[in-house]
Amino acid sequence: MSTQESRIKEVIIESNDKKRTADMTASLIEFHYYEDVFSPTITAKMVLVNANQTIAPVNDEGEVKGELMGVYNGLPIRGGERVKITIEANSSTNKNLEFNYEDTFLYVSSVSDIISNSQRELFTLHLTSRAAITNETSRVGGRFDPGNSISTSVEKILKEKLGLSPQQIEVEKTTNKYGFIGNMRKPFTVLTWLASKSVPNVSGDATAGFLFYQTQRAYHFRSIDKLIMQNPVAAYLYSETVEAFDNEGNKIPNDFKILGYQTERNQNLVEKLKLGAYSSYRTFFNPLTFTFTDPQKGVFRHGDYKDKVNKLGDDFKLPKLNETTVRDLGDVPTRIFTSVLDVGTLHKTPKDFDARTVNADQAKYQSQTVMRYNTLFTQILKMTVPLNTNLIAGDVIKCSFPKVSEKDKSQVDDEQSGLYMIKELCHYYSTEHSYTSMKLVRDTYGNNPEAREEESSQFNEDGTRKTDSRSYTGGNYLDSGWGALF
Repeated sequence: MSTQESRIKEVIIESNDKKRTADMTASLIEFHYYEDVFSPTITAKMVLVNANQTIAPVNDEGEVKGELMGVYNGLPIRGGERVKITIEANSSTNKNLEFNYEDTFLYVSSVSDIISNSQRELFTLHLTSRAAITNETSRVGGRFDPGNSISTSVEKILKEKLGLSPQQIEVEKTTNKYGFIGNMRKPFTVLTWLASKSVPNVSGDATAGFLFYQTQRAYHFRSIDKLIMQNPVAAYLYSETVEAFDNEGNKIPNDFKILGYQTERNQNLVEKLKLGAYSSYRTFFNPLTFTFTDPQKGVFRHGDYKDKVNKLGDDFKLPKLNETTVRDLGDVPTRIFTSVLDVGTLHKTPKDFDARTVNADQAKYQSQTVMRYNTLFTQILKMTVPLNTNLIAGDVIKCSFPKVSEKDKSQVDDEQSGLYMIKELCHYYSTEHSYTSMKLVRDTYGNNPEAREEESSQFNEDGTRKTDSRSYTGGNYLDSGWGALF
């Protein structure tokens, strides 16, 4: 990992008719690559300055005619062009960023900031994956059998509607089944809708809530519960000094040093109360039996489930309702959910139907999902580190921050430090530097030693993970103390 510039090995733009290409390798001055666990597709942005390359325009018959002109109007670039990109790693611990074969090519979605004169042209290309374009030209129709698990339906949509191969997808198995009609909605719309209804195939309760997103590795359909239970793939340390040393005087590598960070959010209690993240009341109507949910079973309390969910840190203790009661804000419903149960609409024959059987019972996942999605954003942190292309959205990393203290500045802030999940990241390349910026989230506060094995057992002496087959590195610098960091 390093902040030094990376070598742009290849940037090739191919015309929509596939007959001509433009080599823009020497023209690239900035490249931004983005991933987000709440985005179904990766995106990128590159800034090009072209001063030397010209190309002759092509008429409607495909004949090259006319005076030479810049690439933007000569190729031309109008959207949908295929872009081949290879950026070499700037250190031995990083890997190349490659979009240079059929399943990984990026495509121009739009062009902005176009400036041209007689000597040069400058423009910004906004890029996306092929599936993002396919999504706009495809619709999900037909009936999906209620006997199939949601993950089975997800795999079918990814393969048949988006044309993805098995090597391009990672779908976590769901324990609940669900039948539905596609209603000619777009694939991404259906997949994100199904994510909110999915329960992972694990023992226990209160684990509802999936995410559908793309990384440089694959398209993922994964539960929040299993994502946050991953072992951390890297450990980062914040220091205000240019160089940091441990207690023995050994220099700590800057590869895993936090260059800058900002806490964007540290709890929004009122918003979460409005959303029903801690307690809600559910009432559902059964159109066949003409009955409503038993009032005694309608209340959902966060406190009843908090010990059944996996967490990145320690539990957040909710404030009391008032000074005269022992009840807290999780004991009183702050949101009411109402719905009509999906019963019997997809059964082929009456004998296949049981009026007691609800198609993906909302009572078993709806409030759980609301709790899971909203508590995930209890803390939001923005952070910039040296380029680390091994990281992907959805990874868990360990961050260590100093405690604000007049006496001992070598202490770790146990509340701010701990494990975070990467919600989104950007790999940034320029002609001078390379960085990775991230938005990190977590559902609780501080370190939770009971939720993870001891950090000292997770890393080898050289900083390499013992248990992670992806072989990420990240120094567990806290084992040797902070020493003269400040």
